[in-house]
Amino acid sequence: MNSERRLTPTVQYGDLIQLVSPTNKIYTFRLTVGGKLHTHRGIVDHDGLIGTRWGSQIYSHLGSIFYLLPPALGTLLQETRRNTQIMYPKDIGYILVTMGIGPGAHVIEAGTGSGVLTTAFAWAVGPQGLVTTYEVRPEMQNLARKNLEQLGLLDRVEFKLKDIALGFDESDAQTLFLDLPNPADYLAQVRAALMPGGFFGCIQPTVNQVSRLVAALHQFNFAFVDVCEIILRYYKPNPNRLRPTDRMVAHTGYLIFGRPFVPGEAPSLSKNLTLEDESSVNNDRD
Repeated sequence: MNSERRLTPTVQYGDLIQLVSPTNKIYTFRLTVGGKLHTHRGIVDHDGLIGTRWGSQIYSHLGSIFYLLPPALGTLLQETRRNTQIMYPKDIGYILVTMGIGPGAHVIEAGTGSGVLTTAFAWAVGPQGLVTTYEVRPEMQNLARKNLEQLGLLDRVEFKLKDIALGFDESDAQTLFLDLPNPADYLAQVRAALMPGGFFGCIQPTVNQVSRLVAALHQFNFAFVDVCEIILRYYKPNPNRLRPTDRMVAHTGYLIFGRPFVPGEAPSLSKNLTLEDESSVNNDRD
């Protein structure tokens, strides 16, 4: 991935590349003049890779094989240095499309952590977009800053060391995501920062946390509330014995989304309500 220019058919200085060994060991680095990658499989000179076509096999000075690939966002996120549990690509991808995050967007995030979700947001908004991320722990913010800098995305991110209990600095924001253990405690601050009709999202690990948040979302005039989890199962790519892999990452978190509306205007509580649910909701209101 390059934040400054499009990839050419062959690798060039400044490209972020991945070398993958036959055992799927991944090395991610940026090509520099005179640079060297030291591995237990041998040394790879950066200069010797210039002009090589993507997808080629290359060799270390010991003759070990590596595959030369442009990095995918999912791989970069999984390889991110972290001190805390990170979000998985399967959840991040759904967040991006559900909240309409794309080139030129301004995304507000609270709970920077190691910067994995921040990286995905920065990737999605492009050079013309901006990610504003809040964190209260200086050591985590510093780690996230280093991770973003390594990927060339630092100029798309605004870091704020602040407790959002004191409120967000922004108003009329279109998109806001919380990655915090107690998001229900900050919905007043979210409403003050998010424009009516904007996108709110959150991730929670347990159902009791979700229940508390959903109740609070209704209290603070959020509509179209959705709760879901993303299940991803891989298969062994053997054409003669195609079957699921022996292990899978099942539950990683519950995703919660909602849209704030102007008080007095009450659309459906969820876009996924059935007719029976709608009737039940209307009866409850009566």
